[in-house]
Amino acid sequence: MPTGLAGQHDSRTAVLNAEAAERLLAAYAGGEPAEPVIERHPAADVSDAYAIQRAQVVRWIAAGDQVAGYKVGLTSRAMQLQSNVDQPDYGHLMRSMFAPEHVPIPATMFIQPRVEPEVAFVLSRPLRGPGVTIADAVCAIDCLLPALEIIDSRIRDWRITIVDTIADNASSGAVVLGGRPVSPRAIDLRLAGCVLYRNGEIAATGVGGAVLGSPLNSLTWLANTLGPLGVTLEAGHVVLTGSMTRATPVAPGDRVSASFAGLGSVSVQFAPEQQEAAR
Repeated sequence: MPTGLAGQHDSRTAVLNAEAAERLLAAYAGGEPAEPVIERHPAADVSDAYAIQRAQVVRWIAAGDQVAGYKVGLTSRAMQLQSNVDQPDYGHLMRSMFAPEHVPIPATMFIQPRVEPEVAFVLSRPLRGPGVTIADAVCAIDCLLPALEIIDSRIRDWRITIVDTIADNASSGAVVLGGRPVSPRAIDLRLAGCVLYRNGEIAATGVGGAVLGSPLNSLTWLANTLGPLGVTLEAGHVVLTGSMTRATPVAPGDRVSASFAGLGSVSVQFAPEQQEAAR
């Protein structure tokens, strides 16, 4: 491509990326989902999608929020099939996304929420790729916590491609952490089973090995993906490693819990509709 045309292409791409970020930010603010990014920006690729994601993170930080960690998504075959994508992605966990376990959450905070059971790592020291190994990852983990991630999509009807979900901060919503920390050396995460319950009934089952072979592989993938971008996983960061099961849709009044072998349990209660109406 001639130099002049290349510059025009880059400029046009930057404009489209900025417009996509604004549409997603508007969906957050107004609760009305946007059309898929790829429909208005058909040439967008994964690098454009991460640029759109970062533009939103910059705005959140400017408004007073902080990056408290990262999530790795689409790590299990079940979630890839459910979301019609074929590779993992990552998103930012902002401090405002963390919700206490025993306080009801208004479902109306979200547009089209679903819940996933995940293993969360809390880091005790920085971790930066490239070249991070499983051994490096284990040494950087302070503890494990059972977690529920409330995923959401600002894309209408979850009509997402890999570009759409990355641009939408990996379809993040909120995080609920269990209160029982466990040493990473106390459990074989590959074999750890998980049962997800919705309103007392089994909604899904899974095992840690469904997450890239082990949630530890998810952490190394993240560190080695972020490192070349100049990003370090810092001490105190929380890393969500990916869902062990398919995501379960939720509605006002639902109670969702997950029980993890060797790790304990965690639950979330969504406020009933009448409580939400009274707010």
